[in-house]
Amino acid sequence: MNISYPAAMARRCCGQRAKPFPPAFPSTCPSATRARRVPGLLLATFLACLPAASQALSFSEAVALAQGQSPALSAQQLQIAAAASVQVSAGALPDPKLSVGVESLPVSGMDRWSLTRDFMTMQRIALMQDVPNAAKREAQRQTAQARTERERALLVIQRLQLQLDLSLAWIAAQSADQRKSLLDELLAENQRLQESLPARIAAGSAQATDLLMARQEALGLKDRQDELARDRLKARSALRRWLGARADEPLADPPPTLRIPLEQLRANLDRHAELALYPAMRQMAQAEMSEAQAENRGDWGWEVAYSRRGRQWGDMVSVQLSFDLPWQKERRQQPQIRAKQLEAQRVEAEQEDVARRHLQELDDAAAELSTLERQIERLVSTGISLSRERASLALTNYQTAKGDLSNVLGARAQVLESRLRLIDLTAQRDVLIARLNSLTAP
Repeated sequence: MNISYPAAMARRCCGQRAKPFPPAFPSTCPSATRARRVPGLLLATFLACLPAASQALSFSEAVALAQGQSPALSAQQLQIAAAASVQVSAGALPDPKLSVGVESLPVSGMDRWSLTRDFMTMQRIALMQDVPNAAKREAQRQTAQARTERERALLVIQRLQLQLDLSLAWIAAQSADQRKSLLDELLAENQRLQESLPARIAAGSAQATDLLMARQEALGLKDRQDELARDRLKARSALRRWLGARADEPLADPPPTLRIPLEQLRANLDRHAELALYPAMRQMAQAEMSEAQAENRGDWGWEVAYSRRGRQWGDMVSVQLSFDLPWQKERRQQPQIRAKQLEAQRVEAEQEDVARRHLQELDDAAAELSTLERQIERLVSTGISLSRERASLALTNYQTAKGDLSNVLGARAQVLESRLRLIDLTAQRDVLIARLNSLTAP
C-alpha cells in the first residue's frame, strides 16, 4: 500500500496506524467528507509529535523567573507583612484588667469568716484600664509605620541586588561561551594544520619539528579549554542558584545597557535605592525619640469597682484614677531621650557617608567606563585586524618557504589574545553597567 509522506511520518512519530490520503476529486458521500479531514488531522498529529525547538532564555525573562522563585525576596515580603500587621496594633490601649476579691474579711471574733455580718466586709469586682499618654501612642504609630516603610525599601534593595547577582552570573556565562567558541575555532585550525604537515614534511617543504610545534600548540589550547570548561561550569552553577533547571538553556541577549546616564545618577542621588532607605530610618529614629520624650508626661489609668456587702448594709461603687509621677527625669527619662537623639544623629551621619561613597563610586565608574569604551573601540577598529594581518603574512611567508612555523604560531597566539582581551573588556564593561543599573529601581 502506498502511504503519503505526512501520514508515514505521523505513523512513525506517534506509533499510530496511518491511512492513505482520500482521493482528490470531490464526493457527495458523507464518508468522503469525513475522509477529506484526515490529512489535516494527520499533519496536526505529526507537528504535535515533533520536539519543541529550544528557545534561548532572554534576560528579562530570567529576571522575572529569579524574582518569582527567590527565597530571599519571599522572606523580605513576609517581613513586610509582619511589620504591617504590627502597625495595626501600634498605639492601641493595653488590655484592661479584671480584679475580683474580698475585702475586710473577719478572721477572729464572733463574725469570723462571715461575708455578710460585718459592715466592712465586701465582695469586690473591679475593671482597670491603663492609658498611655496620647503623645506616646502617636509615636508608637509613627514608629510602626516607619518600620514598614523601611522593610519596603529593603525589598527594593534586595530586588536590585538579585538583579545584579543575576547579571554578573549572566555575563560570566556568556563570556565563557564566547571563549569556548573561539578556542574551538583555533583547535579546528590547529587540527587542519597537523593534518597538512605530514604531506609537507614528505615533500620537503616543512620540517619535522613543525609538527611537534603544532602539537605543543594544541596541548596549550586544550589546557586553556579545560580551564574554560571549569569556568563555564561555575558560571552555570551561579545561574542555577537563581534560575534552577533553566540555567542550562542558551542565553539570548546580554544584560541591558545603561538605563540612566551618569550625570542623571549624580543629580538624583536621593533616588539611589540604598539612600532611599534612610528617610524611613530617620523617621523611625525621630518617632522613637518622640516616644522617649513622651515619658516625661507620664501615663494614667482608671478603675471602676463594685463592692457587695450584706443586705443590711447595702452595696458600694468606687471610681479611681491613677497617675505616673516621673519625678526622677534626670536619672530615667533624660538619658533615654539623649540616647535616641544620638541615634538620630548617627543615622544622619551614616546617610552622609553613604552619599559621599556613592558620589565617589560614580566618579570612578565614569572614568572606568570611558577607559573601557576607548580600549574596546581600538581593539575592534584596529587591534584585532592588525593581529590578523600579521598572522596572514606569517602564514603566507611560511607557505612560500620564507618563514618558519614559529612565526605563524606566534602570530596566531596574538590573534587569540586580542580576541580574548576583547571578550574580557566587554565583560568588564557589562559588569560595570550592571552595577550602575543596580543603583536605582527601574
